[in-house]
Amino acid sequence: MSGLGPCAEACPERVGVSGTRRDTCAVVVAGGSGERFGDPRGKQYVDLCGLPLACWSLIALDRSPSIGHIVVVCAADHRREMREDVISRLRLRCEVTIAEGGATRQDSVRSGLAAVPEDFGLVAIHDAARPLIQPVSVERAIACVRDDAGAGGAICAARVTDTLKLVEDASIVATPDRSFYWSAQTPQVFRTAQIVAAHKAAARDKYLGTDDASLIERSGARVVCVETPRDNLKVTLPEDLLIARALLQSRLAVDGCGLDLLDLNEGDSL
Repeated sequence: MSGLGPCAEACPERVGVSGTRRDTCAVVVAGGSGERFGDPRGKQYVDLCGLPLACWSLIALDRSPSIGHIVVVCAADHRREMREDVISRLRLRCEVTIAEGGATRQDSVRSGLAAVPEDFGLVAIHDAARPLIQPVSVERAIACVRDDAGAGGAICAARVTDTLKLVEDASIVATPDRSFYWSAQTPQVFRTAQIVAAHKAAARDKYLGTDDASLIERSGARVVCVETPRDNLKVTLPEDLLIARALLQSRLAVDGCGLDLLDLNEGDSL
């Protein structure tokens, strides 16, 4: 660790990273209906430490030196809300494009991929519902794909620490070795042409995957897990928001990361 402090470590752009290729477009999926969360607007708009939840993912991605453009996918009827209440709250380095969400997450990602500018060879697909992602994790996943020509993709993931049970009709069938299991997270990074082709093949075959990596896996390509802190949690239920708030408050108390990106009007506060 350098003597620059935790914020410099977490936010590489501040350290003055030079020579980094901005060859990656981030696709942020923010089109959820909020049905499980219990908020009709969608969880991406709920308050998290003074900002809509989706803002925190945008801050982290914008601070990632390899990211040169951001595509935000949201429901058509929330386009204005996304622009005015989320994106306009921040002073971002990257240009942001809004794409229309689809009926499923897979449809939404495919729509976001269609909006990626042609000059970005890599794409990092991230769920807005994971507000605690940090730039260092984003960069590690990007570097894994960029530097390994044989990798079809790389995903942020955490090793499973709970004991797993295979259950059938409420009865335990087996206790698998958890050392083989990882919990998939986002972002998930791919070569743009390859993930676009994988999504087209899935649509043609009417295949619905549980994440984007599964679409690449079915083609036989190798996808690598990049170990990422477990605090990169997904806010799905109201209790998840309580955990995310506690973790983010702790982080902000230490490094204040992202506060200089807020477009605060006079009198506004967190």
